[in-house]
Amino acid sequence: MYNTLIQILWIIASVMIFASGIYFSLKLRFIHLNFKAMFKAITEKSNKKDSISSFQSLTMALAGRIGVGSLSGIALAVYLGGPGVLFWIWFTSFFCATNAFAESVLAVIYRKKDSGNIYRGGPFYYISDGLGKQKLAILYAGIVLIAYIAGFLTIQVNTVSKCATEILNINPIIIGIIAAVFTGMIIFGGVKKIAKTTSKLVPIMTGFYLLICTYIILVNLNMLPGIFKEIIDSAFNFKTFGTGVLSTLLIGMQKGIFSSELGLGTGSIAAVTADASPKTSGLTQTFGIHIENLVIATITTLVVCMSDYQFLSLTDPNGIEITINAFRYHIGELGSLFILITITLFAFSTLVTGYYYGESSLKFIKNTNRLEIFLLKIITLVLLIIGSVMSSNTLWIIVDVLVGVIAIINVYALFKLRKTVINSFIKF
Repeated sequence: MYNTLIQILWIIASVMIFASGIYFSLKLRFIHLNFKAMFKAITEKSNKKDSISSFQSLTMALAGRIGVGSLSGIALAVYLGGPGVLFWIWFTSFFCATNAFAESVLAVIYRKKDSGNIYRGGPFYYISDGLGKQKLAILYAGIVLIAYIAGFLTIQVNTVSKCATEILNINPIIIGIIAAVFTGMIIFGGVKKIAKTTSKLVPIMTGFYLLICTYIILVNLNMLPGIFKEIIDSAFNFKTFGTGVLSTLLIGMQKGIFSSELGLGTGSIAAVTADASPKTSGLTQTFGIHIENLVIATITTLVVCMSDYQFLSLTDPNGIEITINAFRYHIGELGSLFILITITLFAFSTLVTGYYYGESSLKFIKNTNRLEIFLLKIITLVLLIIGSVMSSNTLWIIVDVLVGVIAIINVYALFKLRKTVINSFIKF
């Protein structure tokens, strides 16, 4: 029953994301493939002292994107839907990354400064002020608050605890407590502390992961032609349409969108923190989508496909078991340790950014005071501990449903505000 409802939800979300992405690709002259403009936007510096740079806003958004979805979510997608899921992740990046551009442009246009002189923005602001739909904006903000604080963040800790339990045989509740302590140290420091932390952590952890994966791929280079053939064959398995291409497409969309936040609008919450123009913010966040979907997702899939993942028999899979198996297959127990370190860094960066998304949502819903924000932080830390011992299957169901609803609301708003996006693109 749950699976049927989730599939229906994601058929609707997928059609909307594809339609919107292709529309904006044509109207914005494929701006999402202009990598020269993206590099220029990322390196653009602000003239204002103590402001958050485009690079810092990119790393904040990447911290939300390059989390456990990049390692466990993608691996689980391959395990459930076959290697063909990667093709549909590529497809969404090439044809739908303009959604990230559009939502970031709108977020900057409709952003506001809070009492701390920090820009706040995101879909709830452009839905409210751009569309004039305050109730829909509050609904979106409420779902994001629940999705991130109770879903995205808990699945991060759940993944780390499963990883640590399998490798080091540590009680998962201990992992939850450690995660809560370190996350608390950052989120109590505010958005600038979050931006500074992610700007240092994200490049290091991404480079570290790319280096090891590249080594594994080069060692098994002779397997690449067969794997790419399998990716295409699996993506277009029309012989079993119900459980073939449609299932592969939907799984690829679910996990690809979960890992990259493509079409959700949440990346634009980080985009508005930078002192940059709408077009610069749009290009910066679009580049982040490509890093996740074209680079991280690809190398993760290749490493998994070069292992013996087909022979695994898992109950209540999180996905990290598949990733651990792949790296252990290639580089022995050192691979297990590598994944534990990497998944911990990835999850931690996602925790601090995900919390910021939740806080921004709450601040939109109501005028919060210091006590309410303090309570949100405490609730977040408690949920991290609970998430370390919860069922992975339950958490993935929660995330899949909430992400699908968020995507539908956001893409609806993007299309309704399409003229504003196009006019802004022409202006700048």
